Amino acid sequence: MNRFSLSVSTAIARVTESALGPYQSAVVRIGFSATWLLFLVRELPHRQELYGPDSPWDWELARQLIDTNGAFTALMWSDGRGWFEVVYALALLSGALLLLGWRTRAMSVLFMVGVLSLQNRSVFMGDGGDNVLHLMSIYLVFVRCGQVWSLDARRARRENEARARGERVTDRVGPLLWAASGFVLVTVTVAGRFHSEWSIPALLWAAWVAQGLWWAAGRLRKTAEPRILLDVIGNILHNGALVVIMTEACLIYATAGWYKIQGSRWQDGTAVYYPLQLDYFSPWPVLGDLLAASGTMVMLATYGTVIVQVAFPFTLFNRRLKNVLLAVMMVEHAVIAVVLGLPFFSLAMIATDAVFLPTPFLHRLGRWAARARGRLSSDGARTQAAEPRDQEKPEETRVGFTA
Repeated sequence: MNRFSLSVSTAIARVTESALGPYQSAVVRIGFSATWLLFLVRELPHRQELYGPDSPWDWELARQLIDTNGAFTALMWSDGRGWFEVVYALALLSGALLLLGWRTRAMSVLFMVGVLSLQNRSVFMGDGGDNVLHLMSIYLVFVRCGQVWSLDARRARRENEARARGERVTDRVGPLLWAASGFVLVTVTVAGRFHSEWSIPALLWAAWVAQGLWWAAGRLRKTAEPRILLDVIGNILHNGALVVIMTEACLIYATAGWYKIQGSRWQDGTAVYYPLQLDYFSPWPVLGDLLAASGTMVMLATYGTVIVQVAFPFTLFNRRLKNVLLAVMMVEHAVIAVVLGLPFFSLAMIATDAVFLPTPFLHRLGRWAARARGRLSSDGARTQAAEPRDQEKPEETRVGFTA
C-alpha cells in the first residue's frame, strides 16, 4: 500500500509540478503555425475566391450552414470585403508570431480564431489536413508551447537576468494586448455577434480571464500562493492537452488503418496504384508513372501503409520500435506531399507526429540549429569587420526579431 501511495503521489507531482514535453510542444507549435502560414501565403492571390466575397460558397450560404451547425467564424460578423481582408491579415500575422513564439498565450488564441474563421467560412476547401489543423488550433490554446525555441523564452531569460542584477522589469505589451482583446470581446458580445455554439465564445472569455488572473497574481508581492496555484492549473491543462494530441494522432492512424483493411483494393495490394492515375493527384506525372510501373513497389507501399498505421498505436510502449515507425510515417507523408501533391495535409500530419519525437533527438536538433546560427553570426561579423571603415554605416536600432 505504501508503494502504491508513493507511486500515485509521484505521478501527481509529475503532472502538476511541470509542463511536460517542452520541446515537443515547441515543435508542434512551429509545425502547425508554419503549415497554416504557408497555406495562407500560397493562396494569397486566390483568397477572395476561397474564403472571401467572390467565393462560390457565398456569404448567405455560409450563414445558413452556420445557423444550422453553430460553427464559429468571425467572417460572419460582416459580409464586407474590407472585413475579410482584416481577418485574413490577422490570420497571417498570428501565424507568423506564433511561429516565432512571441506572446504565445495570446497568439495561440488569435491563431485559433483565424483558423476557425477561414475554415468554417468555406467548409469545402481543404485536402484533409484542414481537419487536423482545425482540431490542433484549439488544443494549442491549452498548451504551454513557448517554453523553449521562442521569443517568449528569450524574453523570460533576459528578465530573470535583469532581476538578478536588481533591475526593475515592467511589461507594458502584455497588459495592452489584454486590454485590447477584452475590448473586442465585450464589443462582440454586447453586439450579439456570436452566432455559434457556446463552446468557442466561452473558451475565448476563459482564456481572457485566465490571462488577467495570471497577471494579477504576478503583481502580488506579499504571497506567491496564487501564482503557484495558477501554475499548477496551467501545468495540468498543458499535460492534459498533450495527452489529447497524442490520443488524436493514434485515433487518426488507427481508424485510417482499420478502414483500409476493409477495402478490397487494400487487401489485394493495389490501392496505391489508382490515385497515381488521377490527374488531380499527379503534380509530377513522370514520378507517379515510375512508381506505378513497379508492381512490387505498389504492393509494398499499399501493405506497408496499412501495417504502419494499424501498428503504430500499439508501439508507444516500445521506444525503439515507436521511433522507427515514427520515422517511416514522416517519410511516407513527405513522399505523399511530393508524389500526390498534398503538401499541407502532409505537413499537418508531420506536425502531429512531432509530439512523439524523442527528447534527446530534439536536444541534438536544437544544438545543430544553434551551431548553424552561430556560424552565420560569425560569418556576418567577419564580413562586417572586413568592410572598409569609410563604408561603415551608423548603427541602426534592432527591430522585428526582438523580445
